[in-house]
Amino acid sequence: MAEFKSELESKIVEVENVIKKFLPEEEGYQKTVLEAMNYSMLAGGKRLRPLMMLESFKMSGGTDTSVVEPFMAAIEMIHNYSLVHDDLPAMDNDDYRRGRKTTHKVYGAGMATLAGDGLLNYAFETAMKSFDVSSVDEHRVIKALRILAQKAGIYGMVGGQCADIVAEGKNSSSEEEIIFIHEHKTAAMIESSLMIGAVLAGADDETVKKLEKTGSNVGIAFQIQDDILDVIGDEEKLGKPVGSDEKNEKTTYVRLHGVDNSSEEVRRLSEEALEIIKSVSSNSGFMCELVESLISRDR
Repeated sequence: MAEFKSELESKIVEVENVIKKFLPEEEGYQKTVLEAMNYSMLAGGKRLRPLMMLESFKMSGGTDTSVVEPFMAAIEMIHNYSLVHDDLPAMDNDDYRRGRKTTHKVYGAGMATLAGDGLLNYAFETAMKSFDVSSVDEHRVIKALRILAQKAGIYGMVGGQCADIVAEGKNSSSEEEIIFIHEHKTAAMIESSLMIGAVLAGADDETVKKLEKTGSNVGIAFQIQDDILDVIGDEEKLGKPVGSDEKNEKTTYVRLHGVDNSSEEVRRLSEEALEIIKSVSSNSGFMCELVESLISRDR
């Protein structure tokens, strides 16, 4: 475990350096929105999505990381745009994220809205820089761009966010609705990371499909584990109050099935994901450890 943690920290530093390389310069009449964009991007975080993309690329036989780096930065921009918008007064109205003031508390709601818009658009400008790499296969980049757009949009993350907002106004949600929200709001961008890494490395369609299923399992299991921790977690470790779902009368997978059955479902989903990863590549040790750490976490 200590060896994995050390390797993880090293890889996160590598990912951070890639992200910083693609951030926009804070200059010109649009300087304020660029500052707000970078404020969000440099707030830290797990960097899970670009890390999984890089590992998927390497696992699938990719060697020239300059091909995948623009997409690594792009997917983190999309993730952060969604967080900036989630925090807005019209959405979750949060004042703090990752231990510091949210973008709208620093720059105002209007500028934060523009910062989110800017990050989403700039993500695609950034991803298209892969076309500039001399060794690139343009057909792979086009395929990767289609995945990035679809998984981030109305049939992916945005669709999941929509279903989540609609569910807030209901007294109860069905299991089907809960899984739809988890699958789209959270899992879609994990699927995107794994699929894009494989596509850019030249993996075949069957492998890409398997990794999409892996991302789905990981994302759903991650969210169910979140629900479990809200019931039995340690507030000190979590850094936030537990019991908020019950207090807000939110229907979760745990409320429908109980802690024990939910834990069993997390185990089933994670074991299936690990089996798929191992079937895809013999060079999957770190990815398997990463998935296990995400799903078995206590914070």
